[in-house]
Amino acid sequence: MNVAQLTDEIKSKKSYLCVGLDTDISKLPEGISKDADGILAFNREIIEATKDYAVSYKLNTAFYEQLGSKGWEILEKTREMIPSNILSIADAKRGDIGNTSTMYAKAFFETMDFDALTVAPYMGFDSVEPFLKFDHKITIVLGLTSNAGSADFQTNPLYTPPLYKTVLERVSSWGSTDNLMFVVGATKAEALKEIRELVPSHFLLIPGVGAQGGSAVEVCENGANSIGGLLINSSRGIIYASSGKDFAEVARAKAKELAQQTTPYTAHL
Repeated sequence: MNVAQLTDEIKSKKSYLCVGLDTDISKLPEGISKDADGILAFNREIIEATKDYAVSYKLNTAFYEQLGSKGWEILEKTREMIPSNILSIADAKRGDIGNTSTMYAKAFFETMDFDALTVAPYMGFDSVEPFLKFDHKITIVLGLTSNAGSADFQTNPLYTPPLYKTVLERVSSWGSTDNLMFVVGATKAEALKEIRELVPSHFLLIPGVGAQGGSAVEVCENGANSIGGLLINSSRGIIYASSGKDFAEVARAKAKELAQQTTPYTAHL
C-alpha cells in the first residue's frame, strides 16, 4: 500500500485512525487464553472489529519479540490478517549503518511484507538511506516523541534550534512524501504548527492519543494538511477498553468514537 492509496482510504472512511496492536499477554481479556495462541486470537478479533474505521494498524514488535520464535510467528500471522487496503506498520524503531539497515529493511519489507517501518535517525543518513531504497515502502522516522525523556535531547534548550527541528528538516531532504513519514507525539500537539512549517507535505504518525492523554482534535487542528497527512494512533485506549468477553465490541465502539472525532477534519478531502 502506498501513500496515494492511504490518502484514498482516509477519504473513504473519513478517518485518520491507526490502531496499535501492542498486545500484552498479561492484559488479554476474559475468554482469551493467556498464551501465544491467545495473542493471535485476540489480534484477529480486534482487527475484525475495528477494520471499518482504521486506515492503519501499527504493531509494536517488542510485544512479539519477547516471546522468541513463537512471537515472530505471531507477528507474521498478524500481518497477514491486515486487509490489503489498510496500511501495516512495523513499529520496530530500527536503524544502523550500511548492510545492517539493509537487512532490517529486508526483514520487515520483504520477508514480513509490512508497508511501513519506524526508524531511529540518530546514526544519520547512512543509517536511514537503506530503508528508503525499497520501492513502494514507507520509512517512518522518529521526529518528536511523546515520552518524558524527549526533553533530554529533542527539546533540550541547550540546542538551538531544538534538535528535533534539525532532524525533521535534514531528514525530509533524504526522501520524498511518497516514502518518508515522521513520528510526532500527540502530547506535543502545541508544536505541530511549527512542525508543519518544516514538513508541510509529509504524513505524520501521531502516537499518544487516548491512554497517554493526547487529544485527537488538537492534533487535527494543528497538524492536518491539504491531503490530511495524519495517522492518529491509539493502542491501549482501544484494544484494552474492556477486559471482559465484550472486548471486541467495546474496541469497535472506541475505534468508531476516535475516528468520528477526526471526521470534521477529513470531510473536505
